[in-house]
Order: sequence, then structure tokens, then C-alpha cells
Amino acid sequence: MSVRVRRVYEPPEPDDGVRVLVDRLWPRGLSKDAARVDEWPKALTPSAGLRRWYHAGEGSHEEFRRRYEAELAAPEASELLGHLRELAGEGTITLLTAAKVPERGHAAVLARLLTA
Repeated sequence: MSVRVRRVYEPPEPDDGVRVLVDRLWPRGLSKDAARVDEWPKALTPSAGLRRWYHAGEGSHEEFRRRYEAELAAPEASELLGHLRELAGEGTITLLTAAKVPERGHAAVLARLLTA
């Protein structure tokens, strides 16, 4: 099982496998052709309230992770997470995000859950 996290603005690589955009909004200034996104499960993204809370600097990454994992327990998100686990079991998946520091955001939380 291989799960990678990359910025969506980086050029696609041959070993990316299934490319999954894990942001709720489409990245600014990037065409769909250039992004080469295979799947875009918007229900896996953090809620607007949680995103605003975290980006405002009101809490730690650990608290964000805890709250986000609680949101992922909802039925639709849980089903999509299971789908990504299946894809990861079949080969490489690359979680794409526009975040400047992907390892401090929700994509890293998803990657950890998918490989656990």
C-alpha cells in the first residue's frame, strides 16, 4: 500500500497512481487538464467551520487532527475513506492538496488514516 501526499501544483509524475484531490475548492489558477485529477471526493474534506478554525490559528495541529477524524466518522466520509483504502490496496494513490505545507494539513491526516 502506497499513499503519497503532494501539492496539486506540482507536475504529475508517472508513479503517482490514482490522483485524488482532497480539497473542497478547486485550486486557483490550475486547469483541470494540468491537474490530471482522477477523483475529487469533496465529502472527505474538513468542514468549513473546522477549516476556518484551524487556519485562524486557534488550535494545534493535534486538536485539528482529532476534530477532523471525528468528522471522518460520518457515514458518507467513512464510505469514501473506505473507497480510498481499497484504491490504496490496489496500488499507489496520491492525495493532492493546494496547501503550502501539506504535512500540516488534512491531507497528511488522511494519508496516516489510510496507511494505519
